[in-house]
Formats: sequence, C-alpha cells, structure tokens
Amino acid sequence: MDSFDKITASRRGFLGLATGGAALALGAGQGAQASVVRTNARILILGAGAGGAAIANRLVERLDGASITVLDGRPQHWYQPGFTLIASGLRKADYAVSTTEQWLPNGVTYINEYAAELDPDANRVITTGGQRIDYDYLIVATGLVLDWDAIEGFDLSMVGPENGISAHYASPEMAELSWHAMDKFTSEGGVGMFGRPATEMKCAGAPVKLCFLAEDIATTKGNRSNCEFIYNAQAQNLFGVPVIHHRVRQIMDERDITYRYQHVLKGIDLGAKTATYTTPDGEVTDRWDFINVIPPQRAPQVIRDSGLSWADRWTDQGWIEVDMQTLRHARYPNVFGIGDIDGVPKGKTAASVKFHIPVVEDHLVSEIAGREGTRIYDGYTSCPLITRIGRAMLVEFDYQDNLTPSFPGVIAPLEELWISWLMKEVALKATYNAMLRGRA
Repeated sequence: MDSFDKITASRRGFLGLATGGAALALGAGQGAQASVVRTNARILILGAGAGGAAIANRLVERLDGASITVLDGRPQHWYQPGFTLIASGLRKADYAVSTTEQWLPNGVTYINEYAAELDPDANRVITTGGQRIDYDYLIVATGLVLDWDAIEGFDLSMVGPENGISAHYASPEMAELSWHAMDKFTSEGGVGMFGRPATEMKCAGAPVKLCFLAEDIATTKGNRSNCEFIYNAQAQNLFGVPVIHHRVRQIMDERDITYRYQHVLKGIDLGAKTATYTTPDGEVTDRWDFINVIPPQRAPQVIRDSGLSWADRWTDQGWIEVDMQTLRHARYPNVFGIGDIDGVPKGKTAASVKFHIPVVEDHLVSEIAGREGTRIYDGYTSCPLITRIGRAMLVEFDYQDNLTPSFPGVIAPLEELWISWLMKEVALKATYNAMLRGRA
C-alpha cells in the first residue's frame, strides 16, 4: 500500500469513526435507567437555541405531566459553529439555518415571542406580545446579544466586499457577505485586521480561526506576500488558556502574522479606512483594507433588568449569577442557566452547552422528585481551532485550564491535524443536531 492509499484508508477509517460517534451520540440520551417523574410543575424555558431546545427535549422525556413552555422570538435556528466556515467560503449561509420549531418536541408550548419583563420574585414573565407566563421553574437559555452600537462609526450595512468589512458573528447571511470581503482582500492584498472584544464572548477561538483561515487562503492563492495580517488581542495573551496561547503565538510567528496585546477596537472610520484601538498607552489608529469586526457581547437587556445578574462581577455584561458547578442561581433556587448567559469563568461554546444540559436536568428533576442532584459542571469547553483549510487543533479544557482531551492517544490537542479538521467538518454538526434532540 503506497502513502496515498494509506492516507485514503486512514481517512475512510476516521469517517467511519466520526459517523459511528455521531450515531453513538444519537443513542446516548438519558439512557434506559433515567427515571420518569410525575409532576404538574410549570417550567418556562427562555430561548430555543442550542441549550433551550436540548433541555426541552430532555425534560419532556423525564417529566410526566409537566407544563413546559419555550419562549423565543426568532423563528430561525442558527448553527453558530458553522459561521466561521461560511465566512471562509467553505459553506453557504443556508448551511447554518433551520427552523426553531423543527427542534422542539411534541408536548411543549412554543411561543414565538421574546421576554419583555422578567420578575423572579413573582415567578412571572411578560412577553413582547403582552402574554403573562407564570412559572414554578425557570431555565434561562437566552444566549447573548452583540453590542454593535459599541463600535463607533460602524453599522452592519457596511459589511461586504465594497467596504472590506467582515462581521461574521452577526448572522449566516452576514457571514457569507464577510466571505466576499475576505475573498477580495486575499486576492487583491493589503492590510487585514483581526481581533476580539474585551468582554466575555461566544467561542473565543473564532477570531483566531478566521485570521488563520484568511492567511491560508491568501497563501493558497499565491498572494500571501501582498497581504499583511494583524491580530489584536484584548489582553496580554492570544488565548485565555496559557498552553494554547503559547501554541497560537508559535503558529503566528511561523506564518508571519503580527499580533498586538491589549488592543481593543473602539471605532472605525469607513471613509479613511482606519480603525481606532484603545491601549494602556492611549488610543492607536491604523489603516486597513480588510477588517473583521467583533463587538462587545452582553446579556440581553431584559435579563440585566431582572435582578438575575451578578452584582459584583461582569457588571458591564450582565451574566446571570449561577453556581459554577450546578448552574443553579445563587439567589433564586428555582432558576437555572444554560449556555452563553451563565456567569461562569468558562463555557460560552456549543460544546459547553452539551455539558451544561445534563447538569441542569439532574438538579431540576431531582428537585421536583424531592432529592438532591449530584451532577456538576467542571467548566468543560471545546474549541476546534482551525489553523488552515484541512488542519485544526482540537483543544478542550476546564475551569482550571487543564487540557481535557476526549481522544487521548488518538488526537494530540496541540497538533495541527487533518483528523481534528474532519471532526469539525464531519462529526460536529451531527453531534450538535443530536444534542438539540436531547440525545447527546
């Protein structure tokens, strides 16, 4: 067998592994031993994204007789881990779009509105349509909001190749427009600016991925020498986990990507094509031909106004005050949080949501059954950190910044591997969809 045949056989074997892994995830669910609890409890789930849909599916199976209501005003479900692939020209916008309702189980009441008022003392929510919903238990899975207004001079109407502006976090459609801007830049050359906000954010590795992918695309086009890449880190590191920071820095050095610490985007001037950054030494203004804009990220205003947020942490962002291990609210024991909205040190990724769900399920169902829950969340977060088309590092870590590889001895977390790329390309969406159905 020659080397090409060996690679092909290895890839076929991995594809079988990925497919089998997805099938295993589909069958995992609560398992045959999970007890069903009879109850007439009223459970309200705010948000029907990854966390809200998944926990709704799990609770329908675990709670017999419960009244479960899901409140979410967006009729579309977005597969957000796919946004970077869309913004890099590897997928079209529709790859990340489905309907919210298709992921919700029979037996829940779905209200296609948002929460307008939330009173956790009265156990009540008022919707944007004026409906009053009283609950016994509340699960907050609203996700976060992107504060575009915080970037001076910027508007989403600017995104696209005409202006050289990318904003791939905004939506699947904006991610596709972002690709056209990147495609033009990597073909024509110039200065490309990348970076991230100073707030907590969903998938903190995505800004780095997009920078790496753009550099790789320019290289593949034979135009790398005409492109300059600058990555602006918001802190004194390129990634919050030290060992990953050092590896990312090494890759950037190898590929001649300039990185600057403690540079936070304040605003842009479209006419002058300049960006202003705040730094410890004052403001810095730079010219760009392409810029990827990622704004500060915060809790939705209705959550910030509700009294559920931390009073002494993340005060500019509003994440809810949950216990970092049980994800139960510290002051309102009938409130739980799932996903990006949680005020915990780590965990704003879809992979984290997958590990939030069984913890919230266990503590909520145990509470209804009159016993103590036992499951804990250890901060598990996963980031398939794409470094170039066909290569990625599958980095996984916990609250203590320990690497927690799911495939020890098979996938080296800090190596750029095609198998890690295929995990992102083949297995991730299938596992994500299984999670939405409550089966992963």
